[in-house]
Amino acid sequence: MVFGQVHGQLQAGLYGKALVFPTETDNSYVTLTPQKPLELKAFTLCMNVATELKGAREVILFAYRTRHQDEFNVWRKLDGRCAFHMGIAGVIFDISPLNTFKTKLCVTWESTTGLSAFWVDGKRSIRKVFKPGHMIQPNGTILLGQDPDSYVRNFEADQSFVGEISDVNMWDYVLPERTIKVLHSCGTRHVPKGNIFDWETDEYQIHGTVFVASAD
Repeated sequence: MVFGQVHGQLQAGLYGKALVFPTETDNSYVTLTPQKPLELKAFTLCMNVATELKGAREVILFAYRTRHQDEFNVWRKLDGRCAFHMGIAGVIFDISPLNTFKTKLCVTWESTTGLSAFWVDGKRSIRKVFKPGHMIQPNGTILLGQDPDSYVRNFEADQSFVGEISDVNMWDYVLPERTIKVLHSCGTRHVPKGNIFDWETDEYQIHGTVFVASAD
């Protein structure tokens, strides 16, 4: 089922729904409104992702940019590995490749130690130390589907996301391992609601060709 959508107007609530990005473009994306500013010394970001994009091509999965720089981006890299970046620096993880089947992907990081990890369907990667002491800055824009090379513009089609994204939830702390496992097996209604993004109540705006469909 494809639900109606009003492009460019603020809407709310995506429970049971997925965002479908059908084609490679340089103008189709969705912006999300956080419940609180992204002034972060720790986070857990989780989402369901499915894509059939293959080959030597970067794919943006999540982008947060202020007027000054890319604050926090999640990528599938040219070689199929995944990474997240804060500023110009990034850390890469060799995890299971994303594919046509829905993957529950989570990223965790905390500033005190710099410990960071990817989680795939409830299983954690090795932990790496990345940017201890850093803080993500507020007053930016969050996008799904495109990577802005300047503030919410200058997109590149060959970095755009094609596929489905759903259940984007974010917390301003690192969820315990048992909670991430419950999130994967039982869903968001069995864990604390995301206090930055909660897919059930998220406010969002659609730009370009993006469909809202049933997540089932």
